[in-house]
Parts: sequence; structure tokens; C-alpha cells
Amino acid sequence: MQEQTRRVGKHRKFHPSQAAKGRVAFVAVATGAVSTAGAGGAVAAQAQTQATAESAVDVDYKLTANEVDSAFVGGSSAPQILAIAEFKPVVNLGEQITKTIQYNAERIQADLDNRGPSVVKPAEGAFTSGFGPRWGTVHQGIDIANAVGTPILSVMDGVVIDSGPASGYGNWIRIQHTDGSVSVYGHMETLDVSVGQTVRAGEKIAGMGNRGFSTGSHLHFEIHPAGSGPVDPQPWLAERGITL
Repeated sequence: MQEQTRRVGKHRKFHPSQAAKGRVAFVAVATGAVSTAGAGGAVAAQAQTQATAESAVDVDYKLTANEVDSAFVGGSSAPQILAIAEFKPVVNLGEQITKTIQYNAERIQADLDNRGPSVVKPAEGAFTSGFGPRWGTVHQGIDIANAVGTPILSVMDGVVIDSGPASGYGNWIRIQHTDGSVSVYGHMETLDVSVGQTVRAGEKIAGMGNRGFSTGSHLHFEIHPAGSGPVDPQPWLAERGITL
């Protein structure tokens, strides 16, 4: 019985089922479609297959604590703080401070000078005598009367060229100005400036007095333009906006 079974199996003709025939037909059609699409379709199909395979890979990777620190803290993309030493000018510090204070004082003074008037009235008081002939002589200036000690001011910026006793004036001050002119002040009770000192327009230079050939406390004021003798101070001051 056993021997008969082997003999039947050996000579039996195999008939494929209808399902198998269907699968073979489908493969043939698919193969024909690929062939018809050409090389481009084949490459696209291969790329899609590869992408699908890669997406199916399950990544199971965990960063250690040290790796996390390295990636997010010490990485090249992390901002870094540079340590810069503080600048401390310790060399000649006292000299630098002194120069800075001096520079600021000069700058402030220059600013005040630019704001101040270029010509001022030499003293406040009553106008008592003008320029010209008087008592058989020529009065070379004007007189402004006021109490002893009334401030007398430099009419313009300049340098003091005389300060002290003078015949007929009692005490006088002469100032040479930047335009070359010279102003003269007489009969003062006190003197506040010395020879060689630089003064500004409006700066107090003396206190009014009654010294020398004088009949009362007043200022005798003269103006000598550069290259000429004394001129009448009244119109000279008026040209510069100052009335007596």
C-alpha cells in the first residue's frame, strides 16, 4: 500500500489552481507596466521603496547626561561670554584728574565768554562831565559819579598794562584790549588787578574813589583806539549799544 502511494505521486500531473493563475497574470501586467514607464519610473519606484524602508527603522538612542551637556551647553552654537579686564588708568592718575578738571574749567569759561557781552559800561552812576575843554585844559575822558567802592569794570577783554599810583589820577589802571585799543580808569580807592593779568569784559577791576585831582568820588574813564590818541568815550560806547 505504501509503495503504491509513492508511485501515484511520482506520475501525477500537476494542475495549478485558478488563484495561482491570477497571481501570475498580475505579475506579468505589473512587469509590463514598469517596462512601459521606462527607466524613470523604475528609479522613482526604487527611491520610494528605499524611503519607506528607512522610515521604518526604529531609532532607539538615548543621550547620556554628559552628551546632553556637551550638545546644549558647550556646543559651538551656544553663546559665549568673553571676560575682558576692566581698564584702570593707574599710571599718573592724579595728573590725569588735574588735567581733566583744568580742561573742564577752561571749557566752561570759554562758554561763558562766548555768551557774555563784548563791551560793557565801565561803572554805574551819574554822568557828570564829558569829553573836551574844561577849566583851561582838555578833559580827555568822561566822569561817572557814585559812592566810594562802587565796582569799576573792564569795558572789554584785555591785559592789564598799568595798575597803581599815577600823577593827577591818584590811582589808575590801563588795559590793552585785543583790538589794540587802551582803556584808562582813574581816581580809584582800591585796585583789584595787577600788571600782566588777563581780564574779561565786565570783570571788576577796582573800587571807585576820590584820589588825585578830584572833587568827589567818581570814575574818570578814557578810551584810546589803536594808533591814535583819546577819543570821546560817549559816542564810542553808544556805537556799541551802551548809553550813559
